Amino acid sequence: MTREVQVTFRNMAVSPALEEEVRARAAWLETFYSGLIGCRVVLEIPHRHRERGNPVHVRVELALPGDDIVVSHEPTVHADLQRSEADSAAKGTDVRSPYKDAKTAIHDAFDVVRRRLEEHADRQRGDVKAHLPLR
Repeated sequence: MTREVQVTFRNMAVSPALEEEVRARAAWLETFYSGLIGCRVVLEIPHRHRERGNPVHVRVELALPGDDIVVSHEPTVHADLQRSEADSAAKGTDVRSPYKDAKTAIHDAFDVVRRRLEEHADRQRGDVKAHLPLR
C-alpha cells in the first residue's frame, strides 16, 4: 500500500487494539490484490435514542488504481426481526445486534471487502464469464 492505513473512531474511545486489528486486516487484503493504493476505515457507534447496546458500524474505503471500493457494514435491528420471524415483535422488542463486539464487525466488514476486491481483480484479468450471444 502506498499510503498509510487511516483509522478513525467516532463516538467511541480510541482503542490501540482495534486499530492494530484494522491494520492487520488491511495488510491481509494485500495478499489478494497487490495494487492497493490506500485504505481508510471508520469505526463508529451511532447515537440512537433508547437503543439497548451499542452496535459498531464499520466503513471501509479502498483506493485502487482507477477505482474505489466502499463497504459500509451496518447491522440493522429490522433485519434481525425479519430473520427471527417474530409475530409479536413490537417497537420495544430487544433484538441482540450481532455486531456489539467490534472485532466481529471488523472481521465481517473486511470479509465483504475481500470478496469485492477479488471480483475487481477478476474483472481486471478478464476472468469474468462471457455470455454467448442469443441466436
